[in-house]
Amino acid sequence: MLRNSKKEFIYELKPVPRLLKEVNWREEDRRIVNKHVRYLKELQGADYLVLAGETQGAKENTFRIVIIKAFTEEEALNIMNNDPAVKEEIMTASFYPYKTIVKGF
Repeated sequence: MLRNSKKEFIYELKPVPRLLKEVNWREEDRRIVNKHVRYLKELQGADYLVLAGETQGAKENTFRIVIIKAFTEEEALNIMNNDPAVKEEIMTASFYPYKTIVKGF
């Protein structure tokens, strides 16, 4: 890997327990999720986002993943910590260095 090339990182997002039940969602929570999606699109436009997605099905086990490329771990952590879902505390985040082994498409 070239010294100045970007490395991959992944962060996993899980909704806070209150949001595991649809009845507990407030308009503010929906607004934050919309900001989160816009943020991901901004990362895509700036060539940081590799992919983002969420599990389907059982709410109690749901999570989202965001795979990004950044020059340093510090930069990647900054991206994660500035995600509106994390910053506004409707989702908890776990961070990992990551490396794609096999790529499809």
